Amino acid sequence: MEFLQPPGWVRPKGYSNGVSCAGRMLFVAGQVGWDQQEVFRTDDLVEQVRQSLTNIVGILAAGGAKPADIVRMNWYLADQKEYNARLAEIGAVYQELIGRHYPAMTALQVAGFVEDGAKVEIEVTAMLPTELPTELPA
Repeated sequence: MEFLQPPGWVRPKGYSNGVSCAGRMLFVAGQVGWDQQEVFRTDDLVEQVRQSLTNIVGILAAGGAKPADIVRMNWYLADQKEYNARLAEIGAVYQELIGRHYPAMTALQVAGFVEDGAKVEIEVTAMLPTELPTELPA
């Protein structure tokens, strides 16, 4: 995986401008801040981010991936102002669950979500390295 930083560009904070990689792709559908039983336990944005990222980490693990394999992350937000006001808290939760790994990201404010009560939805694409065969054909 190579993080792309064009010469002379200001380095972005909390994401990468681009990522180049090769391997097996893993796509995680948008995860809202509900638990595995599809129940919202909180209406707090930061806690919904925590649950969304926890869900993502679990799905990645089911596919043999880890957070460091994420190459793209899209955030859909109910309230961009609340997101910006709580960015430090969100960043702390992000680093706790994803680490200091900053893939290419997009964040958008949306008019609403299919799931009533959602404040955030996050989707990711991960890339797992292609495994080489253990034995070469004779």
